[in-house]
Amino acid sequence: MASEGVRRRGPKFRRRSEARPDEVLDAALALFVEKGFAATRVEDIAARAGVSKGTVYLYFPSKDAVLEGLVRRGILPIAESAIEKFGNLEGDPRIILASAIRMLGSRFSDPEVRAIPKVVLREVVSFPHLAEMYRREVLDHVIPVVVSLIERGIAEGYMRPVDPELTVRSIVGPLVLHVVLAEVFGVVPKGGVEIEKLIDNHLSILFDGLSADAVKAE
Repeated sequence: MASEGVRRRGPKFRRRSEARPDEVLDAALALFVEKGFAATRVEDIAARAGVSKGTVYLYFPSKDAVLEGLVRRGILPIAESAIEKFGNLEGDPRIILASAIRMLGSRFSDPEVRAIPKVVLREVVSFPHLAEMYRREVLDHVIPVVVSLIERGIAEGYMRPVDPELTVRSIVGPLVLHVVLAEVFGVVPKGGVEIEKLIDNHLSILFDGLSADAVKAE
């Protein structure tokens, strides 16, 4: 009978153990937003998550590793999904870009997802290694793929000749600035953050300037 009870309890305990990394990450994100990365201690994360400090270190060897875990959980899957869109579609790169940007906008409409780059941006001056981590985990994967997509668009006549690397900054810049203004400086449009609305506006301006058709019409 005792072994029967152990078997019944086992899955529950396994589920609880498997859930703990997410509980730690949820607690850490809330504290990083409320108090800042520097002011948050591992003890604080443990207390908010309802676990011991040792349990936090069991999954994350440092506070930096906790933030890296947040990026891996919340941001990296979005980047990987965008890369998959870029890599698997043929035809007009403008359609691929628009689809990927809208997908990004939909995901970043979630305040919990948006909070992760907010924490990195807010702390990066004091903790430059956070920028290095974000670049390594996210930007180094995404930027070369977008550059390649723009190069293909130019070669196939969909886009006018532009500098692909600078164009990546033109594509991403307005989205980053929108998040920075809203989440770091508190400058929010009257209608709210409304990332999807910003993207509609951005894509209209972007493709009017980027498309080869616009040059031919002049």
